[in-house]
Amino acid sequence: MAGSEFHVGRTKVCLVQGDITDMDTDAIVNAANSTLMGGGGVDGAIHRRAGPRILEECRRIRAEEWPEGLPTGKAVITSGGNLKAKRVIHSVGPVWRGGSQDEPKLLADAYRNSLRLAVSNGLKSVAFPSISTGAYGYPIEQASRVALNVIREFLEREDKLERVVFVLFTKEDLEIYEKAAKHLCPSERQP
Repeated sequence: MAGSEFHVGRTKVCLVQGDITDMDTDAIVNAANSTLMGGGGVDGAIHRRAGPRILEECRRIRAEEWPEGLPTGKAVITSGGNLKAKRVIHSVGPVWRGGSQDEPKLLADAYRNSLRLAVSNGLKSVAFPSISTGAYGYPIEQASRVALNVIREFLEREDKLERVVFVLFTKEDLEIYEKAAKHLCPSERQP
């Protein structure tokens, strides 16, 4: 996989181009919709690859915890089903509406709550897609800065994760994240 890496404290942060459903991390993050029932893009790919088990778990979460749907910025966790990853963290990012509807805060919440869930479940590695930059239309340049800033701030306070991976689907998306990482973390070593 093409990409780069740097450290925030003791945690290795990797930026790679690839398919998130192939990641061999403790958890992968699903850019879910509020129904938790699967959908298009990353959400659909994860549900297809993981098999019916996570859909059953999502149905139970909806029935018991979030009957009206998972709110934007929140996160829940299920097993990984047939994936290499042991767990799937489902988080709902914001739909882009021009930036005036709290989109940056909600996107930051989606990443922060996913990280908190990973740590509270004793996980050591987690892989993220670029949340909200597909069908939800969040501009990737802005989203990458939000995502990487939240990761940096979280890891500066918490040292329980060993590896955080951003899995970008295209070379262009990877390059945007690499540029944002150099801007946000200029003192970190980046080969």
